[in-house]
Amino acid sequence: MTSQVFYRKWRPQTFNEVAGQEHVVQTLRNAIKSNRIAHAYLFCGPRGSGKTSTARILAKAVNCQSPVEGEPCNTCDSCTSINKGSALDIIEIDEASNRGIDDMNDLKERINYAPNILRYKVYIIDEVHMITREGANAFLKTLEEPPPHVIFILATTDPHKIISTITSRCQRFDFHRLSSISVISRLSHICEKEGIKLDPEAFKLIAKVTTGSLRDATNLLEQLITYYGNTIELAQAQAMLGISGDMRIRELARYIIARDVSAGLKVINAVACDGLDLRQFNRELVDYLRQLLLVKSGSTETVDATVDDLAEMQKTAASTSLDYLLNTVKLFSAVDLRMDSYSPLPLELALVESVLSQHSKDKSSASDQPGNGGWQTSRPAQTAPRSVRPTEQSRPASLVSKPQRVSEQSLASSIPLPDSSDTASDPIEQSTLSEPLKMDDPSDLAYLSAHWKDFIHSMRGEGSQGNLDARLRHACEPVEINGDNLVLGFYHEFHKSYIDNRKYLHLIEKKLKEVFGHTYTVSCVMISQGQKSELKPASSNHLVEAALSMGAKIVEENTETEEK
Repeated sequence: MTSQVFYRKWRPQTFNEVAGQEHVVQTLRNAIKSNRIAHAYLFCGPRGSGKTSTARILAKAVNCQSPVEGEPCNTCDSCTSINKGSALDIIEIDEASNRGIDDMNDLKERINYAPNILRYKVYIIDEVHMITREGANAFLKTLEEPPPHVIFILATTDPHKIISTITSRCQRFDFHRLSSISVISRLSHICEKEGIKLDPEAFKLIAKVTTGSLRDATNLLEQLITYYGNTIELAQAQAMLGISGDMRIRELARYIIARDVSAGLKVINAVACDGLDLRQFNRELVDYLRQLLLVKSGSTETVDATVDDLAEMQKTAASTSLDYLLNTVKLFSAVDLRMDSYSPLPLELALVESVLSQHSKDKSSASDQPGNGGWQTSRPAQTAPRSVRPTEQSRPASLVSKPQRVSEQSLASSIPLPDSSDTASDPIEQSTLSEPLKMDDPSDLAYLSAHWKDFIHSMRGEGSQGNLDARLRHACEPVEINGDNLVLGFYHEFHKSYIDNRKYLHLIEKKLKEVFGHTYTVSCVMISQGQKSELKPASSNHLVEAALSMGAKIVEENTETEEK
């Protein structure tokens, strides 16, 4: 005898056996008992939720010769023939391959024939959303007024794709995604009948991975049995599903929380070198970060974890902010490993960006100092350019309100020298990047450097994920202008490799034109931090002294000298 796969062998045969859809089966049972049978039903819901199985049970119940409380008896000739799949009056159609107007016209002709043996001829039409518009229009009249011996049961995973005129002609039932408890209960029943011993934690793992699809869960169970036999441990289930289950997920999460990029990158590369599925590793990481987010938000009751694990999560979450956790979950959730599941680069970029984006939000200068596991998110203190902040009375409207890094040339062009005839200047006006910053000389690297932060700010919202500004901030600086070619120096290879892409360079060149009013072509090189031409100390700069005499304040200091 040919063996059946589990999902077919253990397909529910009565309404009572349908898992997790009590609101549907109770209504259908009552309809059978009261003989209030509709001519058309629409079953909507995610895959593996029991739509087709319920449709077959309904087809049995309406044709059963001796139903019991709305349930098919499964012993009469009608039920037996349907269970064996030999009933000619139960017709299953896949609309993915029978979706055109010719197919619908053919169906319209065939339904006029009386049933062969059964009381009703039942058409179970799966994936009905795949029907073409022309086919749907041809099907409408038949669906609205079918012969009295015909019942239609339509099933779909995408009800919003079905035209409203079809939906309005059916009784609609929405199947819910199964809960983990429902899936585990059904799997336990199968294991009991089949004599299988499965670790209780493995049940939870299968239910979690299959996200409410009982058919997928049953298939996974059968795969495990085929490979490991009738006794299955949790570690074996983890190995089959490609789940690491080791401490590196938690370890990486702790490094992310501690903003220790160096240690975090080592973990990611170790996972990649061990040959683990990075997509699955990232899914587990995102799930763990989500649990930390829930713990930080005070929703510990929604976290499925042991007492010890929960205590560890609370300790980890206490060392960071809710805002940082939220941003981190967003970044790792957006990681796309579909094109190359073996490259760790997307995970590395998400790690670095989560740390850099947080540092960019920190207002205190202490957040820019080394101390996060050897990681440094800004230029060293001794190489930081010196900047001035004019007071409200003396600050020119051409400068933005936040502190700007300025050079000797930019000071000469933007800060007026004291004049005894001046009494008071206009109040501060916020500059907008919608108007180009005026440049007398497009090759003025110092001026462009002074307004580089403004340019980075203007990139907000650009890029495929709208975060191109975050990928540039603290990652590079303009180092040279050769004619119309602007050279950007990057401190790390992973930043350079991401930006050195024609589609991103095009966006940067376009924004440079908008902000500075000059067309540049951009190229990328690697530099060490502080390699760029340096500025003279402010103490020997007469323009800085002039600005100070007008009430400006020094906010950063640079001890380097400008190249001659």
